[in-house]
Amino acid sequence: MGMQATSDAELGQARAVRWWVRGRRVGSIERAAKFVDDVGFALLFPAPRVVVPSLWDAVAGEDEEPFGGGMGLNEQRVWTWKDELPRRGLAWYGAYLGGRGSFLSPELLRALYPAAGDAGDHLLVDLSPTAHEIADAIAAEPLSSATLRAVIGDRGRYQRAITELQRNLLVTTAGVHETGSGWPAALITLTCHRFDVGGRVDHALATGQFLDTMLATTAGELARAFRWPVAQARARLTEHVETGRATFDGTRYLSV
Repeated sequence: MGMQATSDAELGQARAVRWWVRGRRVGSIERAAKFVDDVGFALLFPAPRVVVPSLWDAVAGEDEEPFGGGMGLNEQRVWTWKDELPRRGLAWYGAYLGGRGSFLSPELLRALYPAAGDAGDHLLVDLSPTAHEIADAIAAEPLSSATLRAVIGDRGRYQRAITELQRNLLVTTAGVHETGSGWPAALITLTCHRFDVGGRVDHALATGQFLDTMLATTAGELARAFRWPVAQARARLTEHVETGRATFDGTRYLSV
């Protein structure tokens, strides 16, 4: 769908269609996977100041507040799918967009993944010692978040390190480990053990997906989403204008 210079109201309506908020609801994990494949990136739940698609809105519609009535059917679905989609290799999940729980399609993940695609990838990334320790610990097999917290010995340090690893796309979830009491613990695994990634960085593809999904965007929005320098984001968007895949209205880049 192309966008020409447009009002905010028109853009909002166009995004509601593009982001699967209008139309048939997502009611199965297979359709959830199709949703992530189509939009490329999405939050688990909508968040203030992070204007991107969310799986919750595609499942529940735009007027439903998550957990407004407790843990209902829609809440159970998306909460289960956040672990099951990556376990099946259907979508990557981790703290990414705006530092919040996010999905990436396998194609977009490949285009953004920063390393070669093996267990030593974390050694090439500037990470805290705790993050390297976690990556080493799960090199042989997935471990539960509860086990990893015990290995690290400090909940705050563990959480910061896991967020670092997810922000760099190095780890994801691989289903859950039933603990017998309370919530099951997520199993943490190396992204390269769950998805076909490595050596295929394609920032032009990632820019195209972002434009196609957002319909209209700025260099700043693209830079924040994928953690690129603003100058790099602007250069990528300019390439799309020069090759006829986008237009620029002086403020926003618009998909064609």
